[in-house]
Amino acid sequence: MKPVTLITGASAGIGAELARVFAEHGHEVVLVARRQDRLVALAEEIAASGRPRPTVVAVDLERRDAVARIAAELSSRGLEPANVVNNAGFGLVGPAAALARDQQLAMIDLNVRALTELSVAFVESLARHRGGVLNVASIAAFLPGPGMAVYYASKAYVLSFSEALHCELAKRGVRVTALCPGPVPTEFQARAGIGSRGMRSVLTLSAAHVARIGYDGFMRGKRVVVPGALSRIALLLLHLTPNALLMKVVDQSGFAPPRQPQPPGAMA
Repeated sequence: MKPVTLITGASAGIGAELARVFAEHGHEVVLVARRQDRLVALAEEIAASGRPRPTVVAVDLERRDAVARIAAELSSRGLEPANVVNNAGFGLVGPAAALARDQQLAMIDLNVRALTELSVAFVESLARHRGGVLNVASIAAFLPGPGMAVYYASKAYVLSFSEALHCELAKRGVRVTALCPGPVPTEFQARAGIGSRGMRSVLTLSAAHVARIGYDGFMRGKRVVVPGALSRIALLLLHLTPNALLMKVVDQSGFAPPRQPQPPGAMA
């Protein structure tokens, strides 16, 4: 079985940039997302750069059989994961009691359930190839988030789960890294309902920059990677600030951007 790097949410944003970085470093990649046209275009771009053409698997990870379908598709092609990159996810802005319940549960399905299943489904092949799992969390994982309560909570899960898995799988030679970026301008904002003012932050980094930092930290076996010196300083300040005060700051003007009435947009 040929080893590959499986990347979810690869149709845009950080996921697409991670696919480019992994391919650039010699990894054969499998691109997973819902939008096949976007995946095919990225696969052609990577192939045109002289790298092996990525395999495209168009699947909705919110489906309960998504991971089984991905596993079957890889097996039929003689492929098995050496690395799994869980980047797919989305958020919604607004009070949890006011947002559509089905949308919030779908967020949990994608951000938590699918990520968990993909993180543990291929451990045997990850161990064989001395690979690992790179889970994309967020700096939001470190604090409660009024105005984006379910999203922040889902990323707190990703961070906690990834750190524990890092410890559990280390004895098998499998590295697990949680990538926790601050604000990154991607299509995520459209789906979440975040206006342009919400992205005006000194912590903002490009998706390409975050992907390179994340790849480097993952390959070095780091447990948690927070891109950007200013984000790391902000994180230190967060640890020194009581949650009661943090929640007021987030609710009024902090990490949760101003609430917008616009409908959800596309998801990576």
